Amino acid sequence: MARARIAEADLRAGAAQVDITPRMGTQIAGDIGRHRPAELVVEPIYARALVLEAGGRKACILSLDVGIITPAWVAEIRRQAHEKFGLAPETVMVHAVQNHAAPGIGHFMIAEESKYVPPGADWLRGGDDRYAPFAVERILETVGKANGALEPVSVGAASGLEARVAFNRRFVMRDGTVKTHPGWQDAPNILHAEGPIDPELGVVAFVAEDLRIPAMMLHYTCHPVHGYPQRYVSGGWPGIWCTEVQKAHGEGCVPLVINGCCGNIHHCNHLDPSFVDDYRNMGRLLAQTSERVLVGVRYEREAVLDWRQSHVSIPYRPLPAKFLKSVDRLLAEHPEPMWRDEAHTAVEWDWVYAVAIKDLHARQQKDKVCRYEVQAFRVGNIALLALGGEPFVEGQLAIKMQSPTRWTYIAHNSNGFCGYVPTRAALKRGGYETRTSTWSQLAPQALDVIVDESVRLLKQLFPGRPGGRKSKGVV
Repeated sequence: MARARIAEADLRAGAAQVDITPRMGTQIAGDIGRHRPAELVVEPIYARALVLEAGGRKACILSLDVGIITPAWVAEIRRQAHEKFGLAPETVMVHAVQNHAAPGIGHFMIAEESKYVPPGADWLRGGDDRYAPFAVERILETVGKANGALEPVSVGAASGLEARVAFNRRFVMRDGTVKTHPGWQDAPNILHAEGPIDPELGVVAFVAEDLRIPAMMLHYTCHPVHGYPQRYVSGGWPGIWCTEVQKAHGEGCVPLVINGCCGNIHHCNHLDPSFVDDYRNMGRLLAQTSERVLVGVRYEREAVLDWRQSHVSIPYRPLPAKFLKSVDRLLAEHPEPMWRDEAHTAVEWDWVYAVAIKDLHARQQKDKVCRYEVQAFRVGNIALLALGGEPFVEGQLAIKMQSPTRWTYIAHNSNGFCGYVPTRAALKRGGYETRTSTWSQLAPQALDVIVDESVRLLKQLFPGRPGGRKSKGVV
């Protein structure tokens, strides 16, 4: 475990944003077996960086308007941030907001070594080799600009509620199973939404001596999926939220969206057929709410800056022999992609899942467990927790309930991608997020392990403070 501890000291902060909009033709992430070359830019996308310093120690928070980033590229960003700017790797957090109208950084669906992907169809792997180096170069430029903009600040946080734009997307049917995104034809058989949402909207503001706000962290919890499955680039609701905040506070204000554990949370309201699901409306509504929340922030100049990083061993989900044989049969019959169209722009999901399961099996033979990173920061009385993959919101709520500090904000899809992390109950009921693949791969106890480790690190960061209610595990 890496750790650093300092006394309370004056805080400095610097923030910057740099355009990371891809070139035309770049594969857009967030779909399975579909070619999505970018054909239009509706809004540019950005890398945003916040560098914090207190007592001579620094940390860096990155928020990226992309779909995912793989562990290898996270390691590269951390390596170069250390070499160029002296930032210790364990102090750099790399958060992808999971924007489905943007590329990913690296491949996350099918391994580069896979023999099943034919020439010219690398997009099936989930990423685009042309984009990652470009994006990483721009991301490091952002870090450098933020590091060069350090100035004395005060910091504070406040939260409000926003329950009008995020919804649980999994529904329990009358037979006890779950459907993700049920259609109108499923309505007679729906019993209820499977789980909750997290309606907390958090604002962490950094105020300079001349009362400017050079940076904010904006926390909300919802999949940014409005661009799916189109071929345009957009910042989605996180991008609109940032744009609206900059309109209110000037271009010198850099807002970083911290998207929470939204593995089962979506912006489509399946229970209200009149609901207007528009990312611009959502972003503006979040901005209006965050402005109301901002007036309740109380600031402190001296602040503890501290962090923890650990890796917990989580077993992979078992792959029964019978299951693997069925995969082998499908791929023996269809060694080439099962194209859904003559233009070869889409592949049957079953084929993509089969190839991904072969990759997952090979990974399990090599690495018996997943080394899952949990990263936690303390800034004054504020906690920021970075988790990998797409944990279900129940895990986030359990962490907040047990946290020793009121201001606890969680960033999912951080420091690499390891897929969905459902609850035990969700895995029993089924649904899209639970279907085994390289994007849903961890054992049933994974969410409980992540919650326990997160709470442990938070209690180390806030010693002597009683935590909230003790959880009995995530159902």
